[in-house]
Amino acid sequence: MTTQPALLTRNLGKRYRRAWALRDCTLELPPGRVTALVGPNGAGKTTLLRLSVGLLTPTVGSVEVFGESPATNSVRALTRIGFLAQDHPLYRQFTVADLLRFGRSCNVRFDGESAARRLTRLGISLDARAGALSGGQQSQVALALALAKRPDLLVLDEPTSSLDPLARQEFQQTLMSAVADGELTVLFSSHAVHELERVCDHLVVMNHGRVMLSGDIDALLAEHRLLVGPRVTTDHRGSRSVVDVKHSDRHTTMLVRQTAAPIMPGWQANPVGLEELVLAYLRRPVDAEAVGSRAEAA
Repeated sequence: MTTQPALLTRNLGKRYRRAWALRDCTLELPPGRVTALVGPNGAGKTTLLRLSVGLLTPTVGSVEVFGESPATNSVRALTRIGFLAQDHPLYRQFTVADLLRFGRSCNVRFDGESAARRLTRLGISLDARAGALSGGQQSQVALALALAKRPDLLVLDEPTSSLDPLARQEFQQTLMSAVADGELTVLFSSHAVHELERVCDHLVVMNHGRVMLSGDIDALLAEHRLLVGPRVTTDHRGSRSVVDVKHSDRHTTMLVRQTAAPIMPGWQANPVGLEELVLAYLRRPVDAEAVGSRAEAA
């Protein structure tokens, strides 16, 4: 497997008139991994994804996919990228077979036969019109088309947000089967953190157009602890190791990023869950210098 980053951004930024949708984004995503991109609406997730697939050009900075710039619309770069938008856009009057033929005519590496077999196994008729399919079936057709392109990087922008629980599970199973079959790298944005934990092994947290945290999920969980002890009056949020602080009448709970520091007398250290970790970073105020340091260290 190549050691070249699947996605590499340096000081990437996108501005719309006076408003920055993305600022100072420096990321390096490892190949062959499934990365969760998490953040609230307006965090800059979709902007980052569209910059990564060449649908937007950067205002500042650079973005590379396996060493190639999608912003230049390089054929070599774009053939290695698959993209699935949130609304699963399909030509509604086309049959599934029509969509496969259209995909083959537009993509040099398109594998329509494997896509047809995958859809047949899912019980989706190739003669059915896209507009007559259920939401879950449309998502499976859109995913099959994206995978048939045989991308090295598959970018998914909240693809399961409109699906019911069963369709969401079937979509994830199809995706994980495709990841297991080859050296596919996936960048997957979603609000459902508890679902991402089952399918992703790398994490990027965004808020206010900036990267708040990035890294291997297991390593990040191991680096953070929940400290619970007597209520304190000192505001520890200025410390770079303190991510979040909560107070009750008698106790203080702090989420800290440190693994070997001694625990203060009267305090207890507990492990942190993924959703708890993400929410803590989303609550943290954005500081340009600190965010840059955290993203580089992650």
